[in-house]
Amino acid sequence: MASEDITKLAESLAKTKVGDGQLSFKGQSLKLNTAEDAEEVIKQIEEFDGLETLCLEGNTVGVEAAKVIAKALEKKSELKRCHWSDMFTGRLRSEIPPALISLGEALITAGAQLVELDLSDNAFGPDGVRGFEALLKSSACYTLQELKLNNCGMGIGGGKILAAALKECHRKSSAQGKPLALKVFVAGRNRLENDGATALAEAFGIIGTLEEVHMPQNGINHPGITALAQAFAINPLLKVINLNDNTFTEKGAVAMAETLKSLRQVEVINFGDCLVRSKGAVAIADAVKEGLHKLKELNLAFGEIQRDAALTVAEALEDKTQLEKLDLNGNTLGSEGCDQLREILESFNMGAVLGPLSDDEEEDNEGEENEEDGEENEDEEDDDEEEEEEEEQQQQLNERGPGEEELLTRTNIIDSQSSTPVPSPPVDVATFLAFPSPEKLLRLGPRCSVLIAQETDTSDGEKVVTTLLRISSVFKDEAPVKTAVHETTDALMRKAFGSATFNSDAFLTSLLIHMGLLKSEDKIKTVPSLYGILMTLNHMVQQDYFPKSLVPVLSAFVTKPNRAFESCSFARHMLLQTLHQL
Repeated sequence: MASEDITKLAESLAKTKVGDGQLSFKGQSLKLNTAEDAEEVIKQIEEFDGLETLCLEGNTVGVEAAKVIAKALEKKSELKRCHWSDMFTGRLRSEIPPALISLGEALITAGAQLVELDLSDNAFGPDGVRGFEALLKSSACYTLQELKLNNCGMGIGGGKILAAALKECHRKSSAQGKPLALKVFVAGRNRLENDGATALAEAFGIIGTLEEVHMPQNGINHPGITALAQAFAINPLLKVINLNDNTFTEKGAVAMAETLKSLRQVEVINFGDCLVRSKGAVAIADAVKEGLHKLKELNLAFGEIQRDAALTVAEALEDKTQLEKLDLNGNTLGSEGCDQLREILESFNMGAVLGPLSDDEEEDNEGEENEEDGEENEDEEDDDEEEEEEEEQQQQLNERGPGEEELLTRTNIIDSQSSTPVPSPPVDVATFLAFPSPEKLLRLGPRCSVLIAQETDTSDGEKVVTTLLRISSVFKDEAPVKTAVHETTDALMRKAFGSATFNSDAFLTSLLIHMGLLKSEDKIKTVPSLYGILMTLNHMVQQDYFPKSLVPVLSAFVTKPNRAFESCSFARHMLLQTLHQL
């Protein structure tokens, strides 16, 4: 290691926090590749008597460094909490399992009795779960109370491996008279889908001691939701249920409502963005009315709930004296319904608990009359579509970026030879760029890449950035959309970088500003999600038109910790992996 690197490492370690049995290297951006790189970290671990908590998040640990750190941990029998989130940034996915295996074996050797294990924001995929599978099955985890695996890209396969490990841990610990008593389980943004959720539900039903379950944004439909509901009924201590941004539909919502009737300790219900619909909301309202006297938060936002159902929810809250927050935003109440909702809550002296209704949609006058028939038809369509979706999703599992906020939606491509073709409205480049969507891009036809490149003034770097962001915003891992995005991006950027008047440095600067990775004195609105542009950049940087001089700059900004990456760690990992190979 060069002297300047040692100096930099020493300065970082000077910020190390020590106290109350905790040794923290959190957020120091340490790059620990070799045993030599990790010497100072190892020294502090070895010299720390009574080490109970080790924080390594916000750094990057390679296989060799993990082995020597593990060696130092073999004598730390008092270790209870491992805060190891976001500690493999820029690593090849193949590096993560052996690193986790080394660390896990060390904890087993030490005879540690873990209380908390946090491996969130590590894009390790299903193979990564294999890396700590042995640890979960070992005596080191018989005492585990909190398991946090948020945003790890586990997928269906990883969910099944994890569920099997938890069941084995419970079986073996029960044989010793002290069964696993897991309290907190966190696994949001992992694309667990129905099969992964169902497998975990089986484990939850065996464990029976859960107090908090956080599984938002996992692509779970009503079969998986129903399985989870049945498992939650066997966990009477549940206080927090967070299933935000999955797809309940009426069937899942009714199943979950039945479970809520049997639970007495629930304080937080987060079913926002779950499409519970009106019937589901009424069922949940009935469960709330019958019990849940400790309820503090209820989130049913963006659930396609209409006015009467929303008012039923409000009326069910009359005696919920501990309620602090009610979120019904983004539904279909209409202005009159919003006023009625406020009036009901104010009559209970609970007006202050209602969140904003700024995204409420105007109520459809015929909606209440037609809703029942519509929902029955939609549920039938859901059942028909789910099998098709699951087959498609299984094929995509090894290609897509799991653990991301983006929901998979299928693009309806009308076959020109179909016997009953359905006409689609015409789309031009201006329409697509004004309101981009995957469907519009595909409807531009096979010449979409040429058309967009032709209509973009590539002498204006800002316009190129804007167009690129619009194209990348519709990126999906489905083959037709991915191909269209790549081809359109290639045509646009090949034309831009090939122009003698195009300033590539200014282009990259503007792009980084729009991505929120570089500050600007001007007020520029950043893109809401970096997933599409990161995946598009991962393709761009591998093409012959992309200037190699921009690689170090781009790498520096993508490597630097930034909250904008929190919801797209997989895409960031993929881009960093590619950049490091160039």
